[in-house]
Amino acid sequence: MNHFSRLTVLFSLGIMSLFPGVASAADINGAELSPLWGVPFAGILLSIALMPLLAPQFWHHHFGKVTVAWSLAFLLPFAAMYGVGLAGANLIHALLSEYIPFIILLTALFTVSGGIFIRGNLHGSPGLNTSILAIGAVLASFMGTTGASMLMIRPLIRANDNRKHVAHVVVFFIFIVANAGGSLTPLGDPPLFLGFLKGVDFFWTVKTLFPETLFLVGSLLLIFFVLDSWFYHKREELLPMDPTPDSRQIGFDGKVNFILLGAVVCLVLMSGLWKSPVVFDIAGTEVGLQSVIRDLGLIAITLLSLKLTPSQVHDDNQFSWGPIQEVAKLFAGIFLTIIPVIAMLKAGVNGPFGPVVAAVTQPDGTPDVVMYFWITGLLSSFLDNAPTYLVFFNTAGGDAQVLMTTMASTLAAISAGAVFMGANSYIGNAPNLMVKAIAEDRGIKMPSFFGYMVWSFCILIPLFVVMTLIWFRP
Repeated sequence: MNHFSRLTVLFSLGIMSLFPGVASAADINGAELSPLWGVPFAGILLSIALMPLLAPQFWHHHFGKVTVAWSLAFLLPFAAMYGVGLAGANLIHALLSEYIPFIILLTALFTVSGGIFIRGNLHGSPGLNTSILAIGAVLASFMGTTGASMLMIRPLIRANDNRKHVAHVVVFFIFIVANAGGSLTPLGDPPLFLGFLKGVDFFWTVKTLFPETLFLVGSLLLIFFVLDSWFYHKREELLPMDPTPDSRQIGFDGKVNFILLGAVVCLVLMSGLWKSPVVFDIAGTEVGLQSVIRDLGLIAITLLSLKLTPSQVHDDNQFSWGPIQEVAKLFAGIFLTIIPVIAMLKAGVNGPFGPVVAAVTQPDGTPDVVMYFWITGLLSSFLDNAPTYLVFFNTAGGDAQVLMTTMASTLAAISAGAVFMGANSYIGNAPNLMVKAIAEDRGIKMPSFFGYMVWSFCILIPLFVVMTLIWFRP
């Protein structure tokens, strides 16, 4: 028996000792659950949405404790009522099949992107700004919206630090780089990676959503260029002196991370294209060899990036672990509390969430593509788009092979709604608030929560209506 097999057996025995009967526990019957089991899930999402606004100091210091409290509010009563074995089996399944691969990928992308610094000073003309946004949109599908945002926002701000009106540049950056640009691969945005983990082919999204993405990103770039040109030429825009000197040659520091970024892409591709017959049964959850190799490889890349990146690069990027630690803690609670919600949605119209299922289902029983797009999108605007995607993925049946073929339009609507409409508010997608915080730290007066939504309502919503008429009509 090799070392990994020994570790697997020890881990399984440890889990089963904590949760007796875990290996033989059955799936949750969602039809028998009360809607009240969804309260912890709703509570944690509402906490994420409202507490940073209503009690920012408390949330900043105690969000981990709030997450634990909501998690225990589900886990302990569920274990008491339905048995420790059933609770443990579902906990282990959520960890091994969804949360751990999800957070390992995000950490790898966050670390690698944080090891690349774009030095020098550019000058933020409308043409240059539009080009940076376009480049960021392309990068977002390969290094994630978080990675691309962290890489590109600082040089974009430096390029425009001699201008008086910069907030609109950051707003469109959130629209394009932090959201819409991540729609073409599972690497781009967390919802799509969750779909990949559920069996959606790696290249399915780019083949299916490319026209919608091209329309949305292209329209936003055009609108931005016109608006930025108006600011640039009509309003005494430039300051007398550029705060950033032109002393440093434009280039990249930490170039080794580009190689590591390519390795991340290869590992994710490998895990999707190669299905090994070797499968490890860990406390009732099957984990394929390809997934183990992918995750161990991503951990190795993360450690290599930290070792090979000069400390000066991290200092220049103001790199810290705070953002990824926050994501890791919050999503641990989200993936746990969503367990009963998914079970109830899988029960269909006969389950506790029958009205939700009925809202996205036509009278003849077929999916209502328009409603899938808008309900997934509107919830993604104010909750978190990753669990929202997961909820409606399961509402549509949860079978990736069916969703990619006979129900392709439904999966496209869910994917587009989750990714694109995460830009409707600051809390729709994790990079949104991170970009806002960095901009404000650099002295840019960003729109308020509702002020930002005025921007998104006036610019994004009309584009989504047009997309509905072209691609998501009944």
